[in-house]
Amino acid sequence: MLLVQLDPGLLQQVVSPAPGRRPAPIRFTDLQPASPVLAEHWRLTARYVRLAVLGNPEAGRQPLVLATAARTLAAAALAVFPNTALTDPTPQDRRDASAPALRRAIAFMEENAHRDISPADVAVAAAVSVRSLQLAFRRHLDSTPAAYLRRIRLERAHQELRMSDPRRETVSRIATRWGFLSHSRFTAHYRSVFGIPPSRTLHG
Repeated sequence: MLLVQLDPGLLQQVVSPAPGRRPAPIRFTDLQPASPVLAEHWRLTARYVRLAVLGNPEAGRQPLVLATAARTLAAAALAVFPNTALTDPTPQDRRDASAPALRRAIAFMEENAHRDISPADVAVAAAVSVRSLQLAFRRHLDSTPAAYLRRIRLERAHQELRMSDPRRETVSRIATRWGFLSHSRFTAHYRSVFGIPPSRTLHG
């Protein structure tokens, strides 16, 4: 049996109201997954975090990795188990999902990519709700806030690989510093963007 405990504050980082609105406590109304497919999603997510983070001493020492893993579990729990969180965009959320809000969010991400920032942090910086933030990225960039932040961090890892001494650094250490849980996934993602494996950049 794998027991997962989530801080209630962590759930508020994944789903939050618009600035100025008082957040309502999120409660799980049932501990049974909403469907067998979602049950499998939860099992695989928990197993991945357990093996990729808790089973990796190097990854477990990196703040970005730990924060990403925690929010991954929180988001999965909200998707799998029935709860009181409001996730569908409201009319106000749709109005707030504007290009200026998107620009504010991107600027905040660019300035703080090295820090542990949550979707709620980005939403506050953009002066919108998390739902508006997600809708803005989908509407204007056909992406998600998490995917966009991951791309920024990939670029930063790329810069660090180019500037590092291969006698003193490794691809794995640089990847985990930038919040990438899995070395193999980082390598595949890096190759798809830059056309070469990260090891070639480091040793180039």
